Amino acid sequence: MATRSELTATDPDLGVLSGRLLFAVQRELFATLADQGFHDLKHRHGAVMAYLDPDGVRATELSRLSGQHKQIIGTLVDELEALGYLERRPDPSDRRAKLICPTDRGLAQMKAAHAIMAGIESRHAERLGPRNYRQFKRMFLDITDHQRSHADPAG
Repeated sequence: MATRSELTATDPDLGVLSGRLLFAVQRELFATLADQGFHDLKHRHGAVMAYLDPDGVRATELSRLSGQHKQIIGTLVDELEALGYLERRPDPSDRRAKLICPTDRGLAQMKAAHAIMAGIESRHAERLGPRNYRQFKRMFLDITDHQRSHADPAG
């Protein structure tokens, strides 16, 4: 019988595969961002920055999109605000609520991250072929959405 480490090396499960992909993408993304002057960002900040809209988004929406608890998002927003990447503003549609909005530095980071991710995706699309890569992403999204709904039936 194969050991767990042998199975992980030869036939990794979905969790191992998705983790490997996440960590490899994060390493490349954040190393390249650091080279471009965004050295103060940590991988954990991606739970906010990846879902931030230029016009702002509520923390509850960031929590839903990222799959992180509201308290974790709040801590990350505090950190990113202190680093100058975002700010809290009153939500014009509900003055009691706050929008998390990127600052000019946050917008510059978002633009840089988008370009880096486009390069990573382009490299993979070239390797697999554009059609196969689009199919891979559709299936990966389907599996991800299905897993998220199974893990949290409420949404």
